[in-house]
Amino acid sequence: MARTGSSKTMADDIYQRVRSDILGGRLEVGQRLKLAAMAADYDVSLNIVREALSRLAGDKLVKTQPQLGFAVASMTAAELKDLTFVRVSIESLALKRSIELGGVEWEAALLAAHHRLANTPIQMPEVPELRNEAYAEAHAAFHAALVSACDSPLLLEMCQSLHDAAELYRRLAYLKRRVHKDPDREHKRLVDAALSRDVERATALLSKHYEETTRVCLEAGFCLPEPPPKP
Repeated sequence: MARTGSSKTMADDIYQRVRSDILGGRLEVGQRLKLAAMAADYDVSLNIVREALSRLAGDKLVKTQPQLGFAVASMTAAELKDLTFVRVSIESLALKRSIELGGVEWEAALLAAHHRLANTPIQMPEVPELRNEAYAEAHAAFHAALVSACDSPLLLEMCQSLHDAAELYRRLAYLKRRVHKDPDREHKRLVDAALSRDVERATALLSKHYEETTRVCLEAGFCLPEPPPKP
């Protein structure tokens, strides 16, 4: 029998648990998510599972498939490369604007975000094979701080949307690498370039930062095979 309680509380709980399983690599890219099996595993109703998966679809971590239901989000190599290209292009514009307009408050916020990131371990201290959720939050906050002085709400909204779309693959890349040789080096260089108001160097470093993640994902085979050409 499905456990009882507030439907919102249970949906939030299942949302967090499935999200953790996806981002932790325990549910594989492209894997079908069967409602009945998940409801039994989590001891909740089908409606609770469906609500949680619908929220995850909004986060770009789950996709809906006609006639098939839900599955963990997936991309072909070409789609991931295209996402990276668009993300670099859009975020570079926002970073350029942020560097040009950012004042002392922006500088202070960026330094604080980097300090938090540099002092948060990537893996869970008590379970080294699991990625630390606090690090993921600090990483997202750092990249948001970089572009936060940009004066275009639409550009910032696009940056956030592209971040969400790339999040699954970024985390998979970290799981593949497990121990990064120097996780702070790329971020420190980005901070130094931004605070030096060196737009060209900062955007080049940002591009390299994202393209490295894409390279790791492609080499690890996380992407779907390309569909056959249409006749």
